[in-house]
Amino acid sequence: MDPMSHARARRRDRRVYLGGHPVLFALLAATRGRPVRRIGGTLLVHGADAYRQALTRLPLDRTAAGTTGGAARSALAGDGGVLFDQEGGEHRADRRGLAAGLGTAGVEELRARWQPLLARRLAPLAQGAEVDLVEPARELSGTVVCALLGSAADPCEVARAAAEAAAASVRSHLPGPRRPRAEAAAARTAGRLRDLLGSVREVAPAAARAGSAASGARDGALAAMVAVAAVNTTVAALPRAVAWCADAGLWDQAGDAALRPALAAELLRVTAASPLLPRVAASDGTVGGCPVRGGERLLLVARHAADAHRRDPDARRPAEPALSRLVFGAGAHACPGARLASVQLADVLAALAPYRPVVTRARVDRGAALPGWRTLCVRAAS
Repeated sequence: MDPMSHARARRRDRRVYLGGHPVLFALLAATRGRPVRRIGGTLLVHGADAYRQALTRLPLDRTAAGTTGGAARSALAGDGGVLFDQEGGEHRADRRGLAAGLGTAGVEELRARWQPLLARRLAPLAQGAEVDLVEPARELSGTVVCALLGSAADPCEVARAAAEAAAASVRSHLPGPRRPRAEAAAARTAGRLRDLLGSVREVAPAAARAGSAASGARDGALAAMVAVAAVNTTVAALPRAVAWCADAGLWDQAGDAALRPALAAELLRVTAASPLLPRVAASDGTVGGCPVRGGERLLLVARHAADAHRRDPDARRPAEPALSRLVFGAGAHACPGARLASVQLADVLAALAPYRPVVTRARVDRGAALPGWRTLCVRAAS
């Protein structure tokens, strides 16, 4: 494998980090030499072991301001119940409901919806036309959300509303200057998303299997949280992964059915759609040998914990699953959509592999909640 090709892929992918939050990601890159680095009252957690320890052994305040759960509660619910802000039995019940819809059978039903979509959206490649992969990713994510939650809303409208809701709230939980009236804007966009998802029809078995999570979500907050998480990670992850595959010349692996699942896992590891997890300690503890006091902030750098900054993707020599899965979190609060993300990307790679596309245009989305492309155009190799 050509190291220069991976260097080209890495340079392009770095643009999505520096485009949206240049100061923050420059700081994270400068401090990644140690597993844990303290800057004032904030711990920057880079090492895999320290990252796992922070997520599985340190008590975390899941409703604190400046965390994902706190931002979700403020924007989407006010009184809680949006998965990211939950603990104990409530969290386990909602995760079980989502896990049922996102298990093997549920994902297979969802595939039946997105595979025809991919065929239709990528068909212009056969005629030599360009395809902007952000648009298919947006429609795919909205289609999956509507199917999972049993919503009759237009999938593209759901995807746009979920992106707006996430973008409006992101600065409430990432370090940096706060925009005036940011919380009001986040609540307003979240309200629009909840209203949009409120139209529910008789649903397919995948949504029915989502059980208490889907049925409870139909009233608002949890449905909106599922939509925000699914849409924004999908729209960020799929185009970035395809760009890396194209720049690094990995289409032979993508076209090999035996290697494709491992390649999807590797690409998700190095692109790390949610590269940074902001958390707050609920009580005193230790992370990576560094004392932590209750109330202190932790920035858990998922992409560094998964060795994305040093280890190039290779389906023939993949990272061990325990490492690659860190981009989805760890322990009881790991992302329940990890399998869905892997299968989606594998199907996208399978659909694109015959064309061996190259990237023709790429534009960073500077306002998105997660690092990603506003435009990522590809064309079949001549």
